[in-house]
Amino acid sequence: MLTNRNREGESDEMNVSLTPELENLVNEKVASGFYTSASEVVREALRLLFEQEEVRRLRIEELRREVEIGKDEIKQGRYQDYRSADDLINDIRARGQARVKARRKSKRK
Repeated sequence: MLTNRNREGESDEMNVSLTPELENLVNEKVASGFYTSASEVVREALRLLFEQEEVRRLRIEELRREVEIGKDEIKQGRYQDYRSADDLINDIRARGQARVKARRKSKRK
């Protein structure tokens, strides 16, 4: 049972049904001594889920910004045409290798 706050701010208990596999995992975590109760395991899992969702939200937000930048660059004519997928792949590799080389060079200084 988990503690839940109702609309009036009072504590209620919440029942959560778990698959046998998840129940075993919770029990293993408590038995390990790292967690003192099943509720603590579930709270930690929910905290991690919240963090994961926040990271995902930030990644999507950044990706949307990058897409808008790309769209603006295309509108301004700042793009390159490739004759084939191989040409594109080779260009990406060459630019990546140049970046790695520059990074290594700057770390040596």
